[in-house]
Amino acid sequence: MNQKDTYTQLIKEEAIRLGFSACGISQAKFLEKEAPNLENWLKEGRNGEMAYMENHFDKRLDPTLLVDGAKSVISLLYNYHNPAPIFGSDQYKISQYAYGEDYHEVIKEKLKLLLAFIEEQIGEVAGRAFVDSAPILEKAWAQMSGLGWMGKNGNIIHKKAGSFFFLSELILDLDLAYDTPVTDHCGNCTACIDACPTEAIYEPQKVDGSKCISYFTIELKDNFPSNMPVAWKDWIFGCDICMNVCPWNRFAKKHEEPKFEPNPLFLQMNKADWKDLTEEVFKQISKNSAIKRTKYNGLKRNIDYLIKSGS
Repeated sequence: MNQKDTYTQLIKEEAIRLGFSACGISQAKFLEKEAPNLENWLKEGRNGEMAYMENHFDKRLDPTLLVDGAKSVISLLYNYHNPAPIFGSDQYKISQYAYGEDYHEVIKEKLKLLLAFIEEQIGEVAGRAFVDSAPILEKAWAQMSGLGWMGKNGNIIHKKAGSFFFLSELILDLDLAYDTPVTDHCGNCTACIDACPTEAIYEPQKVDGSKCISYFTIELKDNFPSNMPVAWKDWIFGCDICMNVCPWNRFAKKHEEPKFEPNPLFLQMNKADWKDLTEEVFKQISKNSAIKRTKYNGLKRNIDYLIKSGS
């Protein structure tokens, strides 16, 4: 086994030990194929009011602009699946990824430990950790690293684990052994496209962010447009519809991260409680949670809309 293979094996074994579900590695280089796709998506206004998607265009496509001398992108999956339904018919729904503590903090700490391990075992490296908070095309790197294929709903699907996981990366100036992409296994299935109530999946693997329920309930900061669809019943933060219907998620297993267990406050709140939501209660339920991203007024707007539309 040569040095690159030895280093790669060490890193992957430590990633699994730290709780990551899978680890893949690809060469840090300009994403030539993704460049025109991203440009067209932005030109068509598919990002809605997510103006930040237009920033740092070059950095999104070239990891060497994020880390000088970058040679490898380490992509990682972290499971958050909670298969048991926790919301009843008299409760509003929150996307699974927000059930527990804020994943940014949980996974960032794991990445720091992995980076420290690399420096301890291999030597000093220049590197940065990313968890859904920087200009990096995470799905493209996960796909290139062999962690799964791009599903028709735009999510990475792992053949043995489905798609209920967070993506994160380490970009390093370290030569490693690179993985290769896996083949697409969606076939003729259109379950996610058929199930999307807002028709956000306008083509296989292409999602109009400005029509997605997650966009409406989280990213959109203004009032809802007058022509809003009313089909997204009961979702007040995010949406799991396209993943819930994906056949590959029958292989998804429950996560093993205690910090991702559902907040007990969610379990006891019914629709009447949400209707009467106060800023004080919002502070309690959003503490250390991704839900704080909507702020109180945003979540209240979502709830009021559902009440007004009869949900």
